[in-house]
Amino acid sequence: MLPRLTEPTLAPSRPPLSELSLAGNAGGRAPAQRSLKGNTPVIDLLDAFGPEFCSRVRLGQAAPLLPEIAQRYCQELADSHYENFSVLSPLVPDEALPDFAAVYAFCRWADDLGDETGSDETARERSTRLLAWWQSELDACYTGDVVHPVYLALAPVILRHDLPKMLFSDLISAFAQDQIKTRYETIDEVLDYCRRSANPVGRLVLYLAGHRPSDDPAGVFAKSDLVCTALQLVNLWQDVRRDLLKRDRIYLPQLQTGLSEEKLRAWQNDDRSEHRLEYIKALRPLVQQADAMFAAADDLPSLVNPRFAAVIWLFAAGGRSIARKTERLGCTTLWHRPRLSKLSKLSLVARAWWMNRRMQRTSAVAKVRQNAPQIGATQ
Repeated sequence: MLPRLTEPTLAPSRPPLSELSLAGNAGGRAPAQRSLKGNTPVIDLLDAFGPEFCSRVRLGQAAPLLPEIAQRYCQELADSHYENFSVLSPLVPDEALPDFAAVYAFCRWADDLGDETGSDETARERSTRLLAWWQSELDACYTGDVVHPVYLALAPVILRHDLPKMLFSDLISAFAQDQIKTRYETIDEVLDYCRRSANPVGRLVLYLAGHRPSDDPAGVFAKSDLVCTALQLVNLWQDVRRDLLKRDRIYLPQLQTGLSEEKLRAWQNDDRSEHRLEYIKALRPLVQQADAMFAAADDLPSLVNPRFAAVIWLFAAGGRSIARKTERLGCTTLWHRPRLSKLSKLSLVARAWWMNRRMQRTSAVAKVRQNAPQIGATQ
C-alpha cells in the first residue's frame, strides 16, 4: 500500500492520450499492434503486458514497445490516477515530469499487483507470484534487459539520476509482505513496514531533485523519511475500516491498542459509546504520533532544491491536514473515514502555488544580483 498523495485538484494541461498503439519489430516480424490506456486498471493489462508478454518479447515472438510510447503511457497513467493531490501537478518542474511519471508508474504497478487481485488466499498467492515477476523485471532492468513498458520509461531515469535499486526493491518487498502478514502486534512492526512501503518514495523524489545521501548535511533524507512514514501512518489509520473489510488487513498494533480482530469486526456496525470510547483512546495516540513526525520535519521544504519545495510541502501538508481532521472528528475511523473537503484542498494548493511563485521570484532576483556588475570593480 503506497501512501496516498491526493484527489483531483488542478490537473496538468497536456494533450489527452486516450489510447496508444504499440509498434515494434522483433526478429524481423511484422510490427505488433496493441492498445495501452493509462486509465485501464493494471490488473486488466496483465494479459497484454504481463509475464507472458515479457517472455515472448525476449524470445523474439512478440514485438517490443517503442520507448516513447512507454513514456507517454506512464504520463497518462500518472495523470489519470489521483489520491489526494495530482502526482503530476503543475508544481512539478516541467523537465522533471517524465521522471516523476516513470517512477510513479513503477509504484502504481507494484502497489496494484499487491492490492488489486483480491483478498482470499488464492488472490494473495497470485499477488506473490506477480510481485516476484515484477522484481525479476527490475533485476533485468538494472542489467539492461528491458522489455516491459514501465521499465522502458524508467530505465533512462535510473541512469540519469543514479537511482538505487534497493529503493525499488524495498517497495516490492513491502507489498509482498502484505500477502503473508496481515496482522501487526507492535508499532515497531508497522514502522518497519512504513520504512519499506513509503520512505523509498520520498527518497526517490529527493534523488530526482538532485539530492544525495552522501552529501546531506541538513539531513533532508532523514526528514523525508519522517514525512513519508507519517503519511503512511495517516493513511493506515484513515483506512482501518476499508482495509479490514476489503483486504482483510489490520495494521493497528494489537499489543499497543488492545484492539483485537474480534473487537473490530464486532464493532464495525455497532458504534455504541463504550465501543467508540475504547477505539478513540487506542487510535488517538497513533494519530498524534504521526502528527509529531510531520512537525519534526516541518522545515524540509526549506532545505530541498527550491524548484521541488512547493510540491514536497503540498504532500506533507495534505497528510498533516488529514491527521488533524482525524483528531477533530474524534478518531472514529472504524465508522467514519476522514476526508479533506474540496475547499481545504484548494486552500492547500493555493498556498503551494504562492510558495512556488515566491521561490521563483527569489531565485530570479538572486540570479540578477549574481550577474550584475560589482560596484567598484576594477575596470
